Amino acid sequence: MELDLTLILLFVLTGLGAGIIDAIAGGGGMITLPVLLASGMSPVEALATNKLQGSFGTFAASVYFIRKKLVDLTQMKLMILCTFIGAVSGTVIVQQLDTTLLASIMPLLLVAIALYFMFSKRIGDLDRDRKISNALFAFLFTTAIGFYDGFFGPGTGTFFALAFVSLLGFSMSRATAHTKILNFTSNLASLIFFALGGNILWLAGFIMAAGQLIGGQIGAHMVVNQGSRLIRPLVVIITLIMSVKLLLDH
Repeated sequence: MELDLTLILLFVLTGLGAGIIDAIAGGGGMITLPVLLASGMSPVEALATNKLQGSFGTFAASVYFIRKKLVDLTQMKLMILCTFIGAVSGTVIVQQLDTTLLASIMPLLLVAIALYFMFSKRIGDLDRDRKISNALFAFLFTTAIGFYDGFFGPGTGTFFALAFVSLLGFSMSRATAHTKILNFTSNLASLIFFALGGNILWLAGFIMAAGQLIGGQIGAHMVVNQGSRLIRPLVVIITLIMSVKLLLDH
């Protein structure tokens, strides 16, 4: 595809806005995917290129959270491995199956999650008691959510955040930080297999990724400084918007 100055500027600004939203509440793909499709890409090319540019945003946010010591990678090794395996499995299987049924169920699940974040007393800036061990969390939940990201995708960050808050008792800021690490992992796993399929438009993806790198750091900075006051309402709003979009698309 041909990239003129207007399209390049649009890609950078789109990546910037999506990176900020994604680092705080997830759902940046709702901004980037329509722009990529509108630029003339096929659906497969848009999905593949979206994984490329999105990986940069989650990477930028992850680095910021690690530097701020909200994340200890040594304690996340098993979660990262299980997420990667799950995402690879989902990416491979989705090429063989129809996602129509999942698309019809997802809006209801996302509405339920939005209501949980809206009304649960467990959501806040203080850690609470955990319900399961890190190992069980990794084997059951990060594998499943990683699989979902490779297989379908919308709401992955919300699912990770919900799991960290409700099962491991994390504060919203800490849950968001850990979510970005695993979201980057699942993005990278899917990206590898999209690349092997030759579906990525690299130049367009890298241009949008420039905005994502900046936006991801800005969003992560806002999470560290604003905490649940910013994250909680944005998660609810973004999740409900994703639900409406999926219903309309379906």
